[in-house]
Amino acid sequence: MTIPTPAERNKAYSAPRIRSKWKVELSDPRSTSYRGRQMSQFKENEPRERSAGRERFLAFRQTQPPSPKLAGQRVTTRGLNFAVFVSPQVPNPTPLVCVNGGLFFDHKLLWPALAPLARDRQLVFYDQRGRGQTPAPPAARSARIEHDAGDLAALRVALAVDQWDVLGHSWGGAIAMLAAAEDVAGVRKLVLVDAVGPTGEWLPDLHRDALARLTGTRREALVRAGELGTVDGTSEDPGAHAAYSRAMYPAYFADRAIVEMFSPPRAESVTGSAIAARLRREGYDWRPALRALRAPTLVIHGEEDLLPPAVARQIADLLPQARLEIIPGAGHMPFWEQPERFFSLVSAFLT
Repeated sequence: MTIPTPAERNKAYSAPRIRSKWKVELSDPRSTSYRGRQMSQFKENEPRERSAGRERFLAFRQTQPPSPKLAGQRVTTRGLNFAVFVSPQVPNPTPLVCVNGGLFFDHKLLWPALAPLARDRQLVFYDQRGRGQTPAPPAARSARIEHDAGDLAALRVALAVDQWDVLGHSWGGAIAMLAAAEDVAGVRKLVLVDAVGPTGEWLPDLHRDALARLTGTRREALVRAGELGTVDGTSEDPGAHAAYSRAMYPAYFADRAIVEMFSPPRAESVTGSAIAARLRREGYDWRPALRALRAPTLVIHGEEDLLPPAVARQIADLLPQARLEIIPGAGHMPFWEQPERFFSLVSAFLT
């Protein structure tokens, strides 16, 4: 099944009239730069350190066709007008919805990073509530990550999709897991990429471990950002959380040269900051809910991720149909640091 056009969906489901459309222009992935402001934007005109990781990434990009354009539409569900983006239709009957992490960011965190997957299946991206082009919910400071999970199943129904595959990265992995546990019939397969753990026991050590990885001005920036009430969740200030996220960014990579190729994301979200603060302040334990998850699951994790591989092992041990793949030489973004291995694993699993 492919995602219907807005006209087809309106006719079949009497959905609200689509008020706007747009196209997201993407550059040729074989190039060494992207156009536009996005997480995966290369830093231009800067000296770049040669490394195996950098050369591997650029060599992989040279083998890829140009990224397709995403078609954007508005989808109203659960009282919010979501920004949804889909790649062109392909014969594969099962679309793949991709859920970005970061808690503050929009879909460009994963696009065009995941463009190689669009060759064999239709990809669906969306901006989560209160992020990107999707408006914030009422009482945004009361938002919880469970609300994001509920949105995912609602979007599937609103898009007239009987069943789809789900990929979640980082905190998006939490949204994907919780949604798949609730929407059992609607999820065929699940891919978790460097997802957060089923409990929050890893959170207290993350700041300390990041400081141990950084030096110089980068370490100083993280120290300053951590003093703003972000580490313990006492602050919900969007600017403070944005600064902390940017300061943490370099610590997530296995290869320093890869860090230099990309600009860290810039985004603020009242909704996302409220969710992040609550998770850090209160902790969480999703194990009872996740035991209901029955979809075959591929758990991928970079061996050198700041988020320890032990959390991936906990996920794989908890889920009844999970398979674990630890990728050597990769950090939190294996689709950049080990792209050939990453896309091979995901494509084979979804076939």
